[in-house]
Amino acid sequence: MIPRDFFTQSPVQCARSLIGCELVWGTSSGIVVECEAYAAVGDPACHTFSRPSAREFLLEHRAGSAYVYLNYGRHWMLNVLTKGEEEGFVLLRAIEPRRGLAAMQRRRGGRIGRELTGGPGRLTAALGVGVRHHGSDFCTSDRRCFLGGSKVKASADCRIGISRGKNLPWRFFWQGNSYVSGPPKKNQALA
Repeated sequence: MIPRDFFTQSPVQCARSLIGCELVWGTSSGIVVECEAYAAVGDPACHTFSRPSAREFLLEHRAGSAYVYLNYGRHWMLNVLTKGEEEGFVLLRAIEPRRGLAAMQRRRGGRIGRELTGGPGRLTAALGVGVRHHGSDFCTSDRRCFLGGSKVKASADCRIGISRGKNLPWRFFWQGNSYVSGPPKKNQALA
């Protein structure tokens, strides 16, 4: 299980380092193939920029806590809190399933491939993530945690699906993996 001190890196360092790690969620798991970093200070796309509740969450929770919110009233988003010299969140955007595939497919109406877990809303639906998981600790239970994985050189690109701060190259992904939610927006730069 990845220890808490892993989440004391900056959001950018943590997001880059999570690519290739395994996310364990109950009886299901998957390799993280895409995520995005959000800085708590100075990042207009981060919830702490405009939501007092996100700033309170940052103050009240330890590094490695799950920050779960409803996006556009439709999809749950799963993030992990980072608290190093720079604080913020890492949004989990896509995983490649490893265990619990049948349960994930059942939750997603039989979908397969990228349609199953390629995108943050698809990922949470496949895993059954909801508001009850807000504040869960990724560092205390082997039922909800990250496991170290294969070392992957993550590619970097601009974040997607946002209107502010979208030019920051803080989206990290496993280049060529079929579960990544979308193609790069600019020339792919290796991080």
